[in-house]
Amino acid sequence: MSNNGQFRSYNIADLTYVDIQEYLQTKDIIMVPVASTEQHGPHLPLKTDTVTAEEVSRRVAEQIQVFYTPCIWTGYSPQHMHKPNQGRGTITVRPETLLNLMYDVARSLIHHGFNRIVFINGHGSNVKVVDPVLRKLRYDTGALIGFAKPYMENYVGLMEGLMVNPPEETPGWHASELETSQMLAHDVVEGTNYVRMDRAEKTLAHVPEFLPRSFAKKDGMPDVQFEGYKYFNFPMDHHEFIESGTIGNPTTATAEKGEEAFRRFSDHVARAILELMTVPVEVHTREFNERV
Repeated sequence: MSNNGQFRSYNIADLTYVDIQEYLQTKDIIMVPVASTEQHGPHLPLKTDTVTAEEVSRRVAEQIQVFYTPCIWTGYSPQHMHKPNQGRGTITVRPETLLNLMYDVARSLIHHGFNRIVFINGHGSNVKVVDPVLRKLRYDTGALIGFAKPYMENYVGLMEGLMVNPPEETPGWHASELETSQMLAHDVVEGTNYVRMDRAEKTLAHVPEFLPRSFAKKDGMPDVQFEGYKYFNFPMDHHEFIESGTIGNPTTATAEKGEEAFRRFSDHVARAILELMTVPVEVHTREFNERV
């Protein structure tokens, strides 16, 4: 620990087991960022979702002095693979692989004495597959298991009034105004230059070629509209409804918007975690016997 009583880092990978033992004397909660490594259009890096999960976790940790783990940097992203030999770069894992990884990470933490595990998710498609592992962790151990989604897709939420693009330009969708703003803010914080605004352009989703024109599509959800209603889902690859990978208009993005978005998300998650720290939790199974 540093001289002022604060840990030198709140990422457990930066610490020794002595630090973890000291932390567990007063707190038993830890965040696990989980995200993806996938294409984000021609202007954003593949690590965009990972940055979201890591930035929120880091900011929450520093704000209320709670631990977090290194990010689970690959997620469920089959729709972003594109055709073979296209060089899109996406790394996806099968659902069972992701669930096993999340389970083993959380069970390891519970084994060591953590009673409250909060996954901080940066990638929307992970939501499609995680329910079984969240339930299994709770049922198997009795630990408090949470899953936070600090981003904006078809739910404006905390970003009300911050994004200037109209809803039909899907400002919170893939590589659009919000994600581009957050990556610009990350560039400022880290002193990097990963965002290529010279390549950013407005592109909107359309119905895939394999569906009749009577169907319509405006965002990245697996559902489509028919007669103005959303009652149909189809397995679609991203490039089938948006060739560039960008859904919306990223040209209105600014680092200032991204910093404010991170602040709103982080403040919200921090307040929630403070509340979760007051909940009685009794872990009934701690040792991770199935670790081999």
